[in-house]
Amino acid sequence: MNSPIRRLALLAATMFTVLLISSTVIQFFSAESLRNRPGNTRTLLSTYSHPRGSILVGGEEIASSQPVNDVYKYQRAYPQGRQYGHVTGYFSLVYGAGGGLESAANDLLTGEAGQLFYRRLGDLITGQQPTGGTLELTINPRAQRAAQQALGNQKGAVVALDPSTGAILAMVSHPAYDPNTLASHDPDKVRQAWQALNNDSSRPAVNRAIAGDLYPPGSTFKLITAAAALESGQYDTSTQLPGPERLPLPGTTISLPNAGGGACDGGTVTLQRALQMSCNTAFGYLGQQLGGDALRAQAARFGFGADLSVPMKVTPSSVPAGTNTAQDIQVAIGQFDVRTTPLQMAMVASAIANNGVVMKPYLIAKTRGADLDVISETEPERMGQAVSSQTAAKLTAMMKTVVQGGTGERAAISGVSVAGKTGTAEHGEGRNPHTWFVSFAPAEDPKVAVAVVVEDGGNAGSEGAGGLVSAPIAREVMEAVIN
Repeated sequence: MNSPIRRLALLAATMFTVLLISSTVIQFFSAESLRNRPGNTRTLLSTYSHPRGSILVGGEEIASSQPVNDVYKYQRAYPQGRQYGHVTGYFSLVYGAGGGLESAANDLLTGEAGQLFYRRLGDLITGQQPTGGTLELTINPRAQRAAQQALGNQKGAVVALDPSTGAILAMVSHPAYDPNTLASHDPDKVRQAWQALNNDSSRPAVNRAIAGDLYPPGSTFKLITAAAALESGQYDTSTQLPGPERLPLPGTTISLPNAGGGACDGGTVTLQRALQMSCNTAFGYLGQQLGGDALRAQAARFGFGADLSVPMKVTPSSVPAGTNTAQDIQVAIGQFDVRTTPLQMAMVASAIANNGVVMKPYLIAKTRGADLDVISETEPERMGQAVSSQTAAKLTAMMKTVVQGGTGERAAISGVSVAGKTGTAEHGEGRNPHTWFVSFAPAEDPKVAVAVVVEDGGNAGSEGAGGLVSAPIAREVMEAVIN
């Protein structure tokens, strides 16, 4: 055999070897990722051929597969659309399962989860059509509706939790979107809806309750600073603190002012009174004395930095590391680079309400089979002890004064004791502040804890404050659960 033929044979053998290796990689190693790739029409056609599991709230379907007379056989439908869009997510012919539970609990809804193995095996033996699991959620429909209506046309988010279990009772993010527009069987309409959704500068696809850019918590973080102070053993609710008109920021030429101007109670204020009137300089002083490490450690005990899924992935909240004294002062009032989700601040309120115990938040109460028998049920899970029960009781008493004669009076409910904390968070030069309110009720026997954030002062604009804008929204949600 001459040299050119040998080279040609070697090239042909090499090409066949590469082809064999690449086909093996595709068939055995990449098959799963390719099959699950969003927009894989062949896989989607297979999943459309049998009904996807329903998602239930209060016994009613908020996501279901309806029989249709087309090649896909089933149409995904969201009867309450925008009200639960960020909870359900979408199931799209073009873009697959995305956002919310459609993506995070996809294996349960398709019936492919491990806990549904024996049911799939039974369907195979009996010849029955395979079906996905039905998800029964923890959402309280009255609380969800109240949060949706009270937030109205304002940007922001509301989260409500059961303090004793961590069950999510409400999760609302505005602007909202309608997942039905992405579930159409007309690919052109789906692409148009997708483009409109993703080109919208208000970012309606982002679930602000658990993700996105996160928010500075403002004065709601003073609950964590107060907790750190009480847990240190150096301070009590009656401890006198300096509350001057302005507190110098060491190493800078600026100082921290109080929101309303002037000193707090003449310049000296108790810890309890400082929380009631949200005295910046008193809490800045505490941050200076306690130091950044103590604030970070206390925030971590409440869940900051934790890797959570509910089962949707939650962006971890954070307190900046390596801060200097001036920055510690700002961190103590929830400014500088402190960033958090409404879910995290609801967890702070819940832990105080629950004798200092942090419960892991969750959204799926039960998974049921096609015959509605319970396949799995979520057991409440303790994450840790944020503060002692004694400190929790002191914080509760302090938070009650915020609603009874303090900055959070608009959260008061007739005949019900409410504990709360306002927050007004600056987030950029020339921008209206975000407004916050965190709370729980009844204070003596908590049934619900709520966190509300409204972006850029909401409809109140530059006049927006936590007690004016966010407290009434929290009140509506608490009333919906309690009553």
